[in-house]
Amino acid sequence: MIDQIEKNLLKEIADLHSIPEGAYNIRKNGASEGRGQSANITIESKAEGKGIDIYVKPGTVNESVHIPVIISRTGYEEVVYNDFHIGENCDIVIIAGCGIHNTGSCASRHDGVHTFYVGKNSKVVYVEKHYGDGEGTGENIMNPKTVLYLEEGAHVEMNTTQIKGVDSTVRDTQAELKKGASLVVTEKIMTHGRQVAKTNFVVDLNGEGSSAHVVSRSVAKDSSHQEFNSLVNGNAKCAGHTECDAIIMDQGTVSAIPRINANNVNAALVHEAVIGKIAGEQLIKFMTLGLSEKEAEEQIISGFLK
Repeated sequence: MIDQIEKNLLKEIADLHSIPEGAYNIRKNGASEGRGQSANITIESKAEGKGIDIYVKPGTVNESVHIPVIISRTGYEEVVYNDFHIGENCDIVIIAGCGIHNTGSCASRHDGVHTFYVGKNSKVVYVEKHYGDGEGTGENIMNPKTVLYLEEGAHVEMNTTQIKGVDSTVRDTQAELKKGASLVVTEKIMTHGRQVAKTNFVVDLNGEGSSAHVVSRSVAKDSSHQEFNSLVNGNAKCAGHTECDAIIMDQGTVSAIPRINANNVNAALVHEAVIGKIAGEQLIKFMTLGLSEKEAEEQIISGFLK
């Protein structure tokens, strides 16, 4: 049974107000709270409850899968392995994410490993949100790892968001792309207090005509720290771009290390990083509209992370 606090977590991480239609799996404190299937998408539990396998039949289009995780037990820790087996010529949306409500003094932690096997010419939009709340002093810890294998002509759009309440996170993403495959990653992170967030991207462009566009936007407030590491390996005739764009406030710090390796004479690769504070003229522009300095900052940050 899901209580009101847990319903709020589902709303934050998956925009769910009720049980979704079609395929879904809701995981609560280490156990399945509900599961649905469709004619084209099936979900099977792994041994000992350590995760799930999601199977999408070839040719499946205009369907979605919801797989949110919620933790409301203080001190609960888990590692979950979810594998996505996506057939050829599919077009689907996968909505994941983790929400933790911690009211105690012990750390609550979720480490999720998601592996995608994306079939030839399939398109996947993957949305993942992380959120934490609760009045306790225990940390909310989330360490997501995503591994992607894209067959010829496959396309994945990966949108990840961490906006509130995650005290510590290490976010690892690894991808291998075959001929004509493409990957677009958009990451948004905001940290505050003494929170720490580390991001690692490694993308191997192995096939001719493959491409990757990796963008991270982040805001570090108070005394929080963020670290962005990315590596794009151009191993064929391909195109790759990696970018970090960060705002620092108060005593926040950000380290950005975008790297590119051109291992083929026809690899076209670009990297860039921009870190700085909110420009004074931006604040003045909003304050002339009647906003306080704090309200102006909030508006600028909201637009930056949108």
